[in-house]
Amino acid sequence: MKLKALINLLSDGQVHSGESLARQLGVSRTAIWKQVRRVVEEGYEVATIRGRGYQLTSRIDLLDSGEIINQLDTGLAARLDLRVLDEVDSTNAEIIRQIAESRGSKIPVTIADCQTAGRGRRGRSWRSPRGENLYLSMGLTFHGGFSVLDGLSLVLGVAVAEALEALGAPTVGLKWPNDIFLPSGKLGGILVELQGELQEGVVQVIAGIGINVHMTKADDVDQPWSSLASSCPDVEWSRNRIAAGVISAVSEAAETFSSEGFGGFRESWQKRDIYLNRLVQARDGQLEGVACGIDDSGNYLLRTREDEVVPIRAGEISLRVVS
Repeated sequence: MKLKALINLLSDGQVHSGESLARQLGVSRTAIWKQVRRVVEEGYEVATIRGRGYQLTSRIDLLDSGEIINQLDTGLAARLDLRVLDEVDSTNAEIIRQIAESRGSKIPVTIADCQTAGRGRRGRSWRSPRGENLYLSMGLTFHGGFSVLDGLSLVLGVAVAEALEALGAPTVGLKWPNDIFLPSGKLGGILVELQGELQEGVVQVIAGIGINVHMTKADDVDQPWSSLASSCPDVEWSRNRIAAGVISAVSEAAETFSSEGFGGFRESWQKRDIYLNRLVQARDGQLEGVACGIDDSGNYLLRTREDEVVPIRAGEISLRVVS
């Protein structure tokens, strides 16, 4: 018996007797009791009501590929190879496997309920608890070689920000080059990985997107963070709806970027820049200046004390505010 099947039955918030659960799942009442214990160990709250059965008391937001597909434009839905998994090492790694397996013309998309080895920029681990957040990766194909990809991570940031705002989030800020912010802290991030030129002039990009949705605690995170549910408690946040919105926005942005380049996204990104006009450090503190936004290629600009404007490439450093 899969744990998800039991959670699905309990997800209506009603009281279910062990006998009825056992009958529906084709197992013994003892097996149900053991699986309920596993559900609790996974972080869900289940009340055991004497003489009546079990009731799931924590909020549940299950991922469902059918629900995601139904919320997409039919043309886009037909072009996707969407896989929704209970658990994976990394959704970016799964996209690489998906590409190797299918070798088709569809856009590979992987979403997981939990990652065991989620990764952020510069090889950092990405906290990926079960049932709380959105972990989504897409495979995108671009023509023209690596040189056409300047500014891509910034474009994806704009797309994700606009998708979240359309669903009810307040103004979403962006931190160069790939972090997503709300006023209360970091909401998510984007990890872009290149698979190399599969053939001359064709580059496969894996775009990994992580968004905090329902997360309420993260004792091991060493910076201010936020989630959609905590920042916007009046909105009924659905991971399926968020996934559909992000997939649509990223697909549309990728097509526009492929045909028109970064220029059309620059102003939209600048308006969301959380560092603009602040004193920041780069290159591990070796460079300090006032943040001036980005240039036409997506490089970040710092104005130094000598009034020199220095461009910073995304692959070189990270920025941090001078305290």
